Amino acid sequence: MVLRTAEQFKALGHPLRHRMVIMLRQRPATLAQLAAALGSTKGTVGYHVGVLQEAGLLRLAGTRRVRGGTEQYYEPVGDGLVVGADAEPGAGARVMISTALAELLPGEPAATRLRHLRITPERAAELARRLGEWAEEGTLPDDPTGLAYTLLLSLHRADIPALPPEPDR
Repeated sequence: MVLRTAEQFKALGHPLRHRMVIMLRQRPATLAQLAAALGSTKGTVGYHVGVLQEAGLLRLAGTRRVRGGTEQYYEPVGDGLVVGADAEPGAGARVMISTALAELLPGEPAATRLRHLRITPERAAELARRLGEWAEEGTLPDDPTGLAYTLLLSLHRADIPALPPEPDR
């Protein structure tokens, strides 16, 4: 799913809503199933599902008749979350990074690296394309019986001034 609108970023900015979108990647689920997994109420989950539907992030996956009623199953629209090139500058990165931080479990092993590069805009575009391909190509492990981990790839312009050339000594 390509994120572009302020409404989408605002919807994902709430930790419960982002967790729901991520959980629903496992399989479609009902409000009751989501509420049980999140330790919340059906009313609260229903409200947040509505916000996500209005933002175009969730859709109805199907229904099932049960004891005189109908259960509705919800699923995310599209695979993964990608910030669109036409999105408000910085909005998507802020939401994605703050979400990744909120998911971080204390004491768990993590591999976190921050690396600054000085490259041309053309090289940056090529690197961004290659990172996107790598993240989407399916070679990353995804075991339904495994534990959840977050992989956040971000290549963005940094506000780091360049030093002037060193004078001749």
